[in-house]
Amino acid sequence: MPDSKINSMLMKLPDETGKGDVMAATSVLQQRANEIRNNSINWQSYLQSQMIGDDDYRFITEFLASDGSKRDSLLQNQRTQCAKTFLSLLEHISKDQTVQYILTIMDDMLQEDMNRVEIIREYAKKKRENVWSPFLNLLNRPDNFIQNMTSRIIAKLACWSRDPMEGSDLTFYLTWLKDQLQTPGNEYVQTTARCLQMMLRDEKYRLVFAGMEGVSVLANILSGRINFQIQYQLSFCLWVMTFSPQLVEQMNKHKIIPILGDILNDSVKDKVTRIILAVFRNMIEKPEDAAMVKENCVAMVQAKVLKQLSILQQHKFDDEDIMADIEFLTEKLQASIQDLSSFDEYSTEIKSGRLEWSPVHKSERFWRENANRLTEKNYELLKMLVHLLETSRDTLVLAVASYDIGEFVRHYPRGKSIIEQLGGKQMVMQLLAHEDPNVRYEALLAVQKLMVHNWFVKF
Repeated sequence: MPDSKINSMLMKLPDETGKGDVMAATSVLQQRANEIRNNSINWQSYLQSQMIGDDDYRFITEFLASDGSKRDSLLQNQRTQCAKTFLSLLEHISKDQTVQYILTIMDDMLQEDMNRVEIIREYAKKKRENVWSPFLNLLNRPDNFIQNMTSRIIAKLACWSRDPMEGSDLTFYLTWLKDQLQTPGNEYVQTTARCLQMMLRDEKYRLVFAGMEGVSVLANILSGRINFQIQYQLSFCLWVMTFSPQLVEQMNKHKIIPILGDILNDSVKDKVTRIILAVFRNMIEKPEDAAMVKENCVAMVQAKVLKQLSILQQHKFDDEDIMADIEFLTEKLQASIQDLSSFDEYSTEIKSGRLEWSPVHKSERFWRENANRLTEKNYELLKMLVHLLETSRDTLVLAVASYDIGEFVRHYPRGKSIIEQLGGKQMVMQLLAHEDPNVRYEALLAVQKLMVHNWFVKF
C-alpha cells in the first residue's frame, strides 16, 4: 500500500472510542467535563466589570443558547467573532472554574464538527498570530483539568487543521505529552494517551516523537504495572508507528517484541490482544530489510508468541481481523523456525536481553562453529553481553552471560584480550561477590577461563 494511502487510512481512524467503551465514558476528564457543563457562568458580571466586551458577551450567550442547525448557522455567519471570543475569554479570564468551562465548550464545539478547527486557524492567520501560543501557555497552568482539556484541543487542531503543527511548538507539545505519560499517579493519563494516539497517526508527528526517545518511553511504561486500557492505548501508539518502517528498528532496540509478548500472554481483553497482534503483523510485513523481518520473527518465537497463537486459535473471536492476524503470524513464525540456524537463535536471544539456558549455550559444537561470529559488526553481541553483566538484575541472565563470556574466551584465539578491552573481565570479577550462588559459580568458571593463557595449547 502506498505511503499516501496508509497515511490517509490512519488519519481517518476514530479519535474517540465508541459509545460502548465504558473506560472512555468514565475517564476522569470526561467525568469532570460532565460536571463542568452543568455549571452556570455569570457572563453579565464579566461584562459589567469590563473583563469582556459587548461583542464577546453577545456571541457567547447566543452560542450557548443555540444547538444543532442553529449553531451551525451562527458559526458559519460569525466565524471571526467565534474565534475572537473564545481566544479573548481565555486571555482575559483567570478564574479556573470559568476557564475550565470555556475549554470544555470549545472542545465540544470542535468535536461536533472537525472542520471547525479552521475557524481558529483562519483567525490566527488573519491576525498574523501564532495559533498555538494561547493553548501551549495553558499547559503551564497548575490546574490539571485545564491542562488536559487544553491538550485535547491542541491535538484536534494539530490533526484536523490544514496547517500542521511544526518546529518548537510541536516539540513543546510532544515533550509535554511524554512527560505526562511518565508522571507518577497522573489521573489523566488516559487522556494523555488518547492525545498521543491522535498525534502519532500523522507520520510527521510520529517521526518527531520517535526522535525524542518516544519509543523508549512507551517501552518503559508498557513494562510496568498498568491497566488494560493504557496497555491498549500505548500499544495502539506503537501500531501506528509501525507504518513507518524506519521506526521498527527503534522498536527492536527497545525490546518491544518481548514486552508486548508478555502482555499478550497475560491478556484477558480482546482489544489488547487484537492491537498487539496488529503490531506484530506490521513488524513482519512493513520492513523491507529481510534480515530485520527474520530477526523479528525469531524474537516473537522466543517471546513465546507462537505458543500463545496456538491457544488463541482455540478461542472464538467475532473479529475477523484477529483471526486473519493469528493465521498470518502462525504461518510466518512456523516458517521462520524451519529456517532458523542456532546462531540466529542465539543472536536474537542476546538482543532480547532475556537469557536462559537454551540448548545453544551448552553446545560445544555451537561455540566451536560460531565463536568467531560474536566479533561481527564491531563486537556487537559481545558488547551486549558485557552490558547485560553490568546492568541486569536478573540472576539467570547474569549466570548465562558469565558462562558465555567464558566459552567465547575458550573458543576464540584472541578472546581474552577482546573481553578485557570491552570491560568484560572486570564485570565478571565483580560478580564473584554476588549474593546468588549460581551467579558466583558461573563467574568463577569464567574467571578461570580468562586466566588460562592459551586454550588452544592447553587443550
